[in-house]
Amino acid sequence: MLSSLISNGQPRTPDRSELMVPWWSFTKTVLAATALSLVRDGLIGLDDPIADQPFTLRQLLRHEAGLADYGELAEYHAAVTNNESAWSADEMMQRLDGARLRYTPGTAWRYSNVGYLLIGRLIEQLTDLTLDDAVSQRALTPLGLSNVRFAKTRADLRTTHLGSASNYDPAWVYHGLLIGPVSQAALLLDRLLSADLLSKDLLQQMQAARALGGPIPGRPWITPGYGLGVMQGAIDGGFSLCGHTGGGPGSVIAVYRICDGGASVCCAAFERGASQGAVETFVVGQMLQVLGQGAEGS
Repeated sequence: MLSSLISNGQPRTPDRSELMVPWWSFTKTVLAATALSLVRDGLIGLDDPIADQPFTLRQLLRHEAGLADYGELAEYHAAVTNNESAWSADEMMQRLDGARLRYTPGTAWRYSNVGYLLIGRLIEQLTDLTLDDAVSQRALTPLGLSNVRFAKTRADLRTTHLGSASNYDPAWVYHGLLIGPVSQAALLLDRLLSADLLSKDLLQQMQAARALGGPIPGRPWITPGYGLGVMQGAIDGGFSLCGHTGGGPGSVIAVYRICDGGASVCCAAFERGASQGAVETFVVGQMLQVLGQGAEGS
């Protein structure tokens, strides 16, 4: 398992040249940070209706906008399995009937990659930049990250830890697929939740989660929830977990942070051929071990 650990802002794992890995849905956290920087700068309000749409930015970020997801299409899974090239976004939306709301915005919850596709488009509209440039200027560079970029082609993924094992077209991730070292994923989340990119109020709103029921078998969550681009909820020991898990063909990444009083620990891990629960459990175990060592040393 590739992993990186940060304790109280300081790296705990050896500094070494790391392999690039796909960040899968941890990309959503980066898109959310970028979108919230627009709220910070007064370019949009979290609860302002989006032009020509019946939902708000907050509802998009929290998967409460009423949108469906292309992951429910059997032909999508068949095409990915067959290593086919991604459909255009317009074709995907047509196959999904993606403009049709499945419920009234704000009244329910349904995980939707389509919602984050729309967030990406909104970021481009409000900044007059490409999504690549907007994410770089508003999130990656201010947080001091390097060697993180969007994968655009199959060749881009062949430069990652998946290597020749993957013939996956990253365009299937319609909101964009970031790739970068595991250490940079941990650094991003740790700095996002502790630094001054966003105000305390915006960070609190980001972590104000919609509760999604009880424990999930095989995963560390006791009360899972979803905030603004982050998975947030309680785990054993009275701790609150904040971050995101992502999965794609053949691999999983999990990036999370725990705070305990004035102490904080952040861990990112990536594994091929593992379940989301296995990688999440590894990350939680690493963080609780560090917090336990801190308690023993105090």
